[in-house]
Amino acid sequence: MNLVSRIFAGACLSALGLATTAQTPSRYDQHEAFAPGFYPMYGDEVRAADGTPGPHYWQNRADYKIEVALDDEKQSISGNVVITYTNNSPQSLSFVWLQLDQNIYSLKSRSVATTATGGGRWANRNAFDGGYDIKSVAIIQDGREVAASYSINDTRMQIKLPKEVKAKGGLVQFRINYGFNIPEYGTDRMGRLQTKNGWVYEIAQWYPRMCVYDNVNGWNTLPYLGQGEFYLEYGDITYQVTAPASHIVVGSGELLNPKEVLTAEQLKRWNAASASDKTVMLRSAAEVTEASSRPAGPKLTWKFKCNNTRDVAWASSKAFIWDAARINLPGGKKSLAMSAYPVESMGDSAWSRSTEYVKGAIEFYSEYLYPYTYPVAVNVAGIVGGMEYPGIVFCSYRARLGGLWGVTSHEFGHNWFPMIVGSDERRFPWMDEGFNTFINSLAEVKFNKGEYAGNRATPVDALARAFFNDNSESIYNVPDVTQQGNLGIVAYYKPSYGLKLLRESILGEERFDTAFKYYVHQWAFKHPTPYDFFHCIENAAGESLDWFWRGWFLKNWKIDQAVQDVTYQQNDPSKGSLITIANLEQLPMPVTVEIKEANGKTGRVQLPVEIWQHGGVWKFGYNSTDKIQQVTIDPDKKIPDVNVKNNIWPAQ
Repeated sequence: MNLVSRIFAGACLSALGLATTAQTPSRYDQHEAFAPGFYPMYGDEVRAADGTPGPHYWQNRADYKIEVALDDEKQSISGNVVITYTNNSPQSLSFVWLQLDQNIYSLKSRSVATTATGGGRWANRNAFDGGYDIKSVAIIQDGREVAASYSINDTRMQIKLPKEVKAKGGLVQFRINYGFNIPEYGTDRMGRLQTKNGWVYEIAQWYPRMCVYDNVNGWNTLPYLGQGEFYLEYGDITYQVTAPASHIVVGSGELLNPKEVLTAEQLKRWNAASASDKTVMLRSAAEVTEASSRPAGPKLTWKFKCNNTRDVAWASSKAFIWDAARINLPGGKKSLAMSAYPVESMGDSAWSRSTEYVKGAIEFYSEYLYPYTYPVAVNVAGIVGGMEYPGIVFCSYRARLGGLWGVTSHEFGHNWFPMIVGSDERRFPWMDEGFNTFINSLAEVKFNKGEYAGNRATPVDALARAFFNDNSESIYNVPDVTQQGNLGIVAYYKPSYGLKLLRESILGEERFDTAFKYYVHQWAFKHPTPYDFFHCIENAAGESLDWFWRGWFLKNWKIDQAVQDVTYQQNDPSKGSLITIANLEQLPMPVTVEIKEANGKTGRVQLPVEIWQHGGVWKFGYNSTDKIQQVTIDPDKKIPDVNVKNNIWPAQ
């Protein structure tokens, strides 16, 4: 989910006004920084010590068949879902847990009870009293449906099983009949927007979903409060949406019945778009109010299928302008970029370029990391500011130009983290938001020859103040514990900058890119933990990085490198110099030092992080030939140092 334009911008701009951290005595302790025993456990046959899935790695599977109807007058959803759950674990299961995310919209929910009086982005607004209406729950046995014993607690439902689901391949099926009223503002995850030509519905968290059962926590049943996101099993999802015939429905996965729901002209344009690198209009602004732009009839049923996915979402409206273009993927494969938006999103809002943005972002991420896996990629303009689902994203209908590029690139970047690499967003948002924000910065440089490059450029001293001000928190926190004003930093920008430091200052681009891609390929459609990531990068890069993981990700350690002194061999600059540097805060880093001599010569010295294993002060020799005029640590200003005043000798 995108917080780029709101949370970080505010936090970072306010940080610009903070006073620079004053010089303090050294807080550095090499015994703590390089302490052994960083990893809480060693590898086993499920999660190997090298950070890869072990030979006996397992995860459970959830397949869904969903049938729902959208009532445009009552603004509600009703239908049923059949879930086929496969237990691949080594334990038999006597009960299962499901997520009922819509229940945060009940006024009796924990989410409402834990929302501050001032509201916020994840508040249930306008006293909307919603939630699931669970009409029935049945277990399907031998083709027969038997009423299930179940209980609901807030956003979770437990189904008790009459007989255990066997380990290592046992199956159980459920049918759940349900409905819910659609909130207008669905905590910036879903909702509905009134436009001049009708409501735009963005529908997500719209069916009961299986909780993950894994070898780390067993059943993952953290309650859904709104700020943290999701952790889901993979499977195949077939779904159908019955909506007014005047509506266009777009959704995750392949549209199975285009001939039944498109006009002959739209089908022709669809085929043209599938072969075009330029955007093709499927339904123009002028056609939105023309009855001939939709097939006749009161209702139509749109059928979709999305394979090997953790979720699906969809959108529906009679107000949609609709366009598309081909996406070119590695190995000659193709996909289809689409955008659906109301007339309010035209003009200088740049939604007419949305499909170009979708195509550009996905082509870059597919080449850099892993080929995009879905047959379509849909960008929907509506009330949601920015939210991601497999194959479809929701972005603000008011987004403009570079802002629309940024949110589109970010939300589709989530198709790699966490749609392909299925980390636990509920506990570790930095493993999807932070990693995604990092790849977004690379995409900006590449898109349209850097058209929007520099959108995220922030002086490194301002970053240091944003990362390490008096109210800062550690990255390693559950998102619902993190203060809302800090979430943009600790979930998005600080972990993103951590990867940037690895790439540019610690490992180098080639080693980092190779290791990062290796991690993605090893954990594609699986569930890595933070320690799996740490192990995987270390093993692929051939570098011990526990000092960095500990200080940057788990702790909230600061960086303060300083130049302390310069002396000369035998008091003669031509015979060489001795330069003393110090690490004054808790986190060590490799060091780049630039030396300028009076004769105009400039040289650089690169020192590894291991110099700080000997303590917080390091002295090294430099083959100077003349008096040294200036010594600068981090001359390229890549390190978020909390006190840049001591980075230059002599003091400025």
